[in-house]
Amino acid sequence: MDAFVSFNNWLNSIVWGPPMLILIVGTGVILSWQVNFLQVRHFGYAMKNTLMKIFDKEQLSKDEVSPFQALSTAVAATVGVGNIAGVATAIALGGPGAIFWMWVSAFFGMGTKYSEIVLAVKYREKSTDGTWAGGPMYYLAKGLNMKWLAL
Repeated sequence: MDAFVSFNNWLNSIVWGPPMLILIVGTGVILSWQVNFLQVRHFGYAMKNTLMKIFDKEQLSKDEVSPFQALSTAVAATVGVGNIAGVATAIALGGPGAIFWMWVSAFFGMGTKYSEIVLAVKYREKSTDGTWAGGPMYYLAKGLNMKWLAL
């Protein structure tokens, strides 16, 4: 049992320690650089076509999703109770410095999220009934040719 506990402690030091933080934020920095900091250059365009569309009186058919509904669904799928509790815990334990580092990781996380969505759209498939299916399992299987990892 002691061997299991020591292995678990070692694994936790990697997963919840500096190596993983460097990997996550470093990936965001690299991807943000690759897309030329799209999160800054097109911020106004993104706001205009998502949040500001709330005020448009354009009629949508019953099968269409408004830009705000799409944004709300994406945020709901991304932000969960764990994120809210995690932020509260980080602020309680880390103080104001935690907020700064959350902003830094969120900024570079936007580049990661954008890259993930582009890959999901590029490698999606249309089924015989006309619906689309995509996501990580598709770009892992088709883009990286790692079907075993997609499963």
